[in-house]
Amino acid sequence: MKTNLILSILLVWVGGCQSAHWAPAPGSLQTPWTSGVSPNRVWPEYPRPQMVRDTWINLNGLWDYAIVEKDANQPASWGGQILVPFAVESALSGVKKAVSPDQRLWYRRIFSRPRLKPDQRLLLHFGAVDWQCQIWVNDRKAGEHTGGYDPFTFDITELLKAGNNTLIVAVWDPTDTGYQPRGKQVLKPEGIMYTAVTGIWQTVWLEPVHRAHFDSLKLTPNYDGFILPYHAALELAEQDATFDP
Repeated sequence: MKTNLILSILLVWVGGCQSAHWAPAPGSLQTPWTSGVSPNRVWPEYPRPQMVRDTWINLNGLWDYAIVEKDANQPASWGGQILVPFAVESALSGVKKAVSPDQRLWYRRIFSRPRLKPDQRLLLHFGAVDWQCQIWVNDRKAGEHTGGYDPFTFDITELLKAGNNTLIVAVWDPTDTGYQPRGKQVLKPEGIMYTAVTGIWQTVWLEPVHRAHFDSLKLTPNYDGFILPYHAALELAEQDATFDP
């Protein structure tokens, strides 16, 4: 009990220090809610309206970031901190820098391995990343995803280690030099065209689940019959979790 209390105090203190070193980038149009944004509480709501699970870990907050040449390796040093899940071009990210098509945006986040039961897996969820990204956990590739608007998930159970774990995300976005869906995003916004959005722009979170768990749920209301038919997709992991002692 005493150990948990000390840990809680340290987390609050560290969070306060992070908040003190972060501020929205200047020179942008702000709203009445801008002042309410803090690294200690960034989109704290559970991000999925269906299948809410009580045990989840929000990874929103301050991450390390670097903008390097597109074909360069993972950066040895980081350019500063970015507030996830705000796009790097936005004021609320604290960065407000453009990323060109010949550059790549890198992120780094340290997280503690949560306690899992023997039959549980750990899922890493991304609400959305614009546009093409690759993800590593402890220098082992978890997967990759292409598409700026849709959520995606990786099972990272076998990539975990005891204690602290390192999450790396690399993002490339050609914006209006490519052919991907991008709305009105352009590199040189003017008129009705918008500033580009690059990188993580929706909640990132961890979620322990059982080896057999629901992956998706489709509800089709029947108003005339006063019934609610549903279709549930069940996911079954190939093997149980194994961990270092």
